[in-house]
Amino acid sequence: MRTTTLSPDDLHGAFSDATGYLAACSTGLPTRETRAAVVADLDARPDLVHYAAVVERCRAHIARLVSTTVDRVALGSQTSVMVGMIAASLPDGATVLCPDGEFSSLVLPFVHAGRGIHVRSVSLADLADAIGPGVDLVAFSIVQSATGEVADARAIGAAARRHGVRTLCDATQAVGWLPVEADAFDALVCHTYKWLCTPRGIAFLTLSDDFAATLRPVHAGWYAGENPWASCYGTDASLARSARRFDVSPVWQAMVGAEPALAMFADADARALHARVTELATAFRTRLGLPEPLISTPIVTWPDADGVDLARLTAGGIIASGRRGNARVAFHVFNDEDDVELAARALLG
Repeated sequence: MRTTTLSPDDLHGAFSDATGYLAACSTGLPTRETRAAVVADLDARPDLVHYAAVVERCRAHIARLVSTTVDRVALGSQTSVMVGMIAASLPDGATVLCPDGEFSSLVLPFVHAGRGIHVRSVSLADLADAIGPGVDLVAFSIVQSATGEVADARAIGAAARRHGVRTLCDATQAVGWLPVEADAFDALVCHTYKWLCTPRGIAFLTLSDDFAATLRPVHAGWYAGENPWASCYGTDASLARSARRFDVSPVWQAMVGAEPALAMFADADARALHARVTELATAFRTRLGLPEPLISTPIVTWPDADGVDLARLTAGGIIASGRRGNARVAFHVFNDEDDVELAARALLG
């Protein structure tokens, strides 16, 4: 059961001044506790036993964040590597369905998997209707990176179940502001350096038991062993029975910095956090006269093919981004109404 002890104001207070930083969809900002943890670790002597304990606490925080159990959480450092393991385990000739313009890390491992694996794309709005016979896996981001559009995950999941199609969801642009239940999907992958505000180098994969049984741990190393410290040498190591058999060796220092951030977001009131960040985005859209999306999102995009608006934001002290011919801003818990006004003034004069 998720605890809900931290309000959006509590989370906002965990960060140093973030005025003008509207780029959580590119990379999050560290909390003061994350910075302190990393600095303390650099000043200390390496302690592998301590690092291993930190890793398992991070795994537990992640399980709470996405409402699953610890035994279903595998840890890595990049989403594409974890997706690549799934691609390597698909049967020859499998068909993977994805949205048009999906983020590369979710689709390129399938495109280059060989063995006759075919990748087909449709618009995000048509994704659920396109699931049917002949599709083996549907891979989609719950929140699209380029546009902030939120997928109808319920409809996609229902269609997949009707046709016996596996689901792989990328939650990198969702977990940290949008309540996500990992067990609604066969697999869920997420990098934590964006909305969860950890150092870069930590990704996780959650798996249903029956889907995990079909996967080959092609990246297995010593940390995938049932007892990692006894799995450092030779060919006879027993892999973990849980999803840990899909772990790769953790990035120790990143985990140290991640622990306080993951704990904080796991302890947050997820619904209140969702309301706060989407309200900020709505206020910004209202100021600019932009339409509200069907499903609320803190990522706001609008056409900016020549980059003029992005340049105006930059000149106004705003850190934003441009993707696929759009200007893109994102409102997170470290932002407030002053950021809305600052960005609006930069664009409207």
